[in-house]
Amino acid sequence: MSDIVIIGGGITGAAAALSLAEEGWKVTLIERRGIAAMASGLTLGGVRQSGRHSAELPLARAAVAIWPTLRERLGQEVEYRRLGNLRLARDENEVETIRDMVEEQRSLGLELAFLPSTGAVRDVAPAISEHVLAASFCPSDGHANPVKATRAFAGAAKARGALVREGVEARSIIVEHGRVAGLDTSQGFVPADVAVVAAGVHAPGLLAPLGLHLPLTVMLVQVLQTETLPPLLDQVLGVANADCAGRQEADGRLRVTSGLGAVPAEAGGWTEEALRPGAGDIARLRQRVGQILPKLAEAPLYRAWGGLIDLTPDALPVIDAPQAISGLVVAAGFSGHGFCLGPVSGEIIADLALGRPPRHDIGALRLARFEAQKGLAPAVPSLHG
Repeated sequence: MSDIVIIGGGITGAAAALSLAEEGWKVTLIERRGIAAMASGLTLGGVRQSGRHSAELPLARAAVAIWPTLRERLGQEVEYRRLGNLRLARDENEVETIRDMVEEQRSLGLELAFLPSTGAVRDVAPAISEHVLAASFCPSDGHANPVKATRAFAGAAKARGALVREGVEARSIIVEHGRVAGLDTSQGFVPADVAVVAAGVHAPGLLAPLGLHLPLTVMLVQVLQTETLPPLLDQVLGVANADCAGRQEADGRLRVTSGLGAVPAEAGGWTEEALRPGAGDIARLRQRVGQILPKLAEAPLYRAWGGLIDLTPDALPVIDAPQAISGLVVAAGFSGHGFCLGPVSGEIIADLALGRPPRHDIGALRLARFEAQKGLAPAVPSLHG
């Protein structure tokens, strides 16, 4: 039986480990920090189809069909709630942006409503500000607890025989005669016939020595979490230009995020302390989100942190098994919206790792596409989650 090693303990790697372990394969998941320590644990936690690129929408729809089954499959509560997603318009230009998005996504078969007035928006979510002019509403979207969900995938994989090793850094992928032979790690050599690179912002560094170029821009998202509040908001909120988003968690805390920004130059080590927003950042984010959700302005703050986003030039992930190296699978560059896709990404990775045709179309997600995109301007950021 082949040895399959997965690099990265986010939801993508953890879901892949579970899919493979459920089929009886020998799987080792290694994670340099801890499960859900990076993007998958720090994200907003949206489980959405709305606002997706047409190449990604079928995967999101397939994932949303799986999410209601995860509590039973994983044996743990992941706080999944299917209560909708609102993307808000704050001025007339944003109204047209939202209207166009609704028309486009309806044409692709997604159930999506255009709410044309402040009153229509507040009928769905009374806590929204009077200054919001219109919105899209996707009732089949939702949210989940990102840390609980990611750890539940890893725990379920472990229960089915996968080996989960935290605090182990993958330093390089060893290739012999065009095939994966194993990994050099901080705790020695790990033999492997298949290596899955699901390492987020660290993926380019592992692929470059193999002659593979994954163009990522590392961006920063700031996140605030309030103390527990009374029930206020069922839906996930976003805005037309993606400069903020938010939701109320199952325990009553509000979790809100900024848009994408540059990583501070002094944060070369990407430590929690270096990425944590300062007082000015917190005030600006409070003010921005407070314009659409006024209750945030008076809510006591519980925690603030920064997270890294692995943004590709077209804001679409790479899910591929490059032909140049047998046994190599790449699943990275999810650009801030890979959490929802986790259950489906894990299935596709399992297919690629085992040499099967992927059960979903990933033609637009192949690594080689970037050869034809050289010189293109970076993609417009999308709503996180």
